Amino acid sequence: MALELRQQLKLSQQLVMTPQLQQAIKLLQLSRLELLETVQQELLENPMLEEIEDDKPVVELPETDANIEAVGDSGDTAMEKELIKSAEWDDYLGDFSSSPKLDNARETEIPEEGMAFDARLASRPSLGGHISWQMRLSNFSIKDLEIGEVIIGNLDSSGYLQATSEEIASMAEAETGDVERVLHRIQRFDPVGVAARSPRECLLIQLEVFGHTDPVLIELVTNHLEDLEKKRYKPLAKKFKISLEELRGYLDILQTLDPMPGSSFASEDPIYVSPDVYVYKWGEDFAIVLNDDGVPKLALNPMYMDNFKGGTDKDKDYLQDKMRSAVWLMKSLYQRQRTLFKVVESLVKFQRGFFEEGVARLKPLILKDVADDIGMHESTVSRITTSKYVATPHGIHELKFFFNSSLGKDDGDTVGSESVKDLIRRIIEAEDEKKPISDDAIAEMLKDKLQVNIARRTVAKYRTGLGIESSSKRRELL
Repeated sequence: MALELRQQLKLSQQLVMTPQLQQAIKLLQLSRLELLETVQQELLENPMLEEIEDDKPVVELPETDANIEAVGDSGDTAMEKELIKSAEWDDYLGDFSSSPKLDNARETEIPEEGMAFDARLASRPSLGGHISWQMRLSNFSIKDLEIGEVIIGNLDSSGYLQATSEEIASMAEAETGDVERVLHRIQRFDPVGVAARSPRECLLIQLEVFGHTDPVLIELVTNHLEDLEKKRYKPLAKKFKISLEELRGYLDILQTLDPMPGSSFASEDPIYVSPDVYVYKWGEDFAIVLNDDGVPKLALNPMYMDNFKGGTDKDKDYLQDKMRSAVWLMKSLYQRQRTLFKVVESLVKFQRGFFEEGVARLKPLILKDVADDIGMHESTVSRITTSKYVATPHGIHELKFFFNSSLGKDDGDTVGSESVKDLIRRIIEAEDEKKPISDDAIAEMLKDKLQVNIARRTVAKYRTGLGIESSSKRRELL
């Protein structure tokens, strides 16, 4: 069998991901804050872009590459020339332009005027820094401070010690007795119970510091934490020969204690959501308003138009490339907002019941339904609904919230899973705390109210997703 080389012509089609297409796809899935950062970064890097005010004339976008090349051949408009000539440069430079000595002008500056707002705020104290500050205010020796720093370095986010006394003694080159002595003092610092090695030790320290000496209370913490967690109240009341009302009093004291003393220092700052779209009720219909607040309005910089005529070929190539990039960015931003509007408009049409009455009327919906409605691909809808939020008459929701699976009903119709979750939440909120409703009973109630057949394990899954405990853990004392 002979081997030979041959040439063959073949026609085929393939999608090429150009840098411009990649940028457009990236802009679709950016959140609002990420979009603002991207636009600001492009404003810094591209001299052909500028941010305009609402009352400032805008340079029209060239529609094609031919128009971009023609911009260099066209003369400046009278408006652009007048803008450059009439610029108040003295007012822009301020007092520094007329001051003979800049050093004297700097002396009158307010030091914080050029600082960012977040740079003026005090930093959030950490757990380690808070304990270290208390150690240095106490009469600790230099060696004790070294042991204390090793202890602080072995605390987790909840404030528990993750090393044994022997390990700390080895790291600090100290005796185990000295470690225990320093640890005993640190555990009485604020927050009380920090550096404990177990929840039992943490709670016992807090009982000691707060002056609770009742032997029943101490016994409950020492040997019956698991029974309290599983709410085995009647056996405990029988063992200690006390009434359920007396046991309730002990539980009220235990609820004032903090089993995770370091959690308040480890908690993150809240993240505030700025909606991308607002949906308002307007008569019998709904009005959709895109949130453009804070998004810079972009235009081509007219001051660089002259460089197309007077610059070198290298300068012209550079500016032409930057102009193409600027035009593509502005078109991509416009396309992003247009796509977002069309998706929200479609969601309002499909989920009108939700916008009218709330979560109980949320219908099953998939990406393909919206994609077919607006004539786009499912991947485009998926990207534009990522990390986007809409303000509705029933609260702020992520766009992904409106896409939920369906559950079959006895009459052949379907109901959205979010509607079922909302009904489960309302059933549990209305239950008697002394007689919580089991998952089996909730499944039967759903069958009666919604005519939907749902298994107990599905109810348990939805309940867990809502952050609700099981019926045994929701039960209160009789």
